[in-house]
Amino acid sequence: MRVLNSLAILLSITFGMPLALAADASVTISSPAENAKVSHTSKVDVSYDVVPGMSGDHVHLYVDEMEAVVLRKLKGVHTLDPLTTGKHTICIKIVNKGHTPIGTQACTHVNAV
Repeated sequence: MRVLNSLAILLSITFGMPLALAADASVTISSPAENAKVSHTSKVDVSYDVVPGMSGDHVHLYVDEMEAVVLRKLKGVHTLDPLTTGKHTICIKIVNKGHTPIGTQACTHVNAV
């Protein structure tokens, strides 16, 4: 284990890589499912789970590239108002304390009918 820790520190210093032992950032949207059909008259529950990594602080939720809400919980369900008829993209992006996206995100596509 000592050798592994030393190697991770050496790689971090030499190549500017984050420590191998630190958790990587990730976003998972578990619902709605990709290409789900949703009712244009019903609210949409977005279930998500986020690991912010070393650079992330919280997340922003976007609908069709427009910021819909800032989420401070890293795991949960957020309910969106009904979507207009047609295809939509729902994304969750990890951002830093300055609200700048760190590059880690997940998106799902839905069709409101």
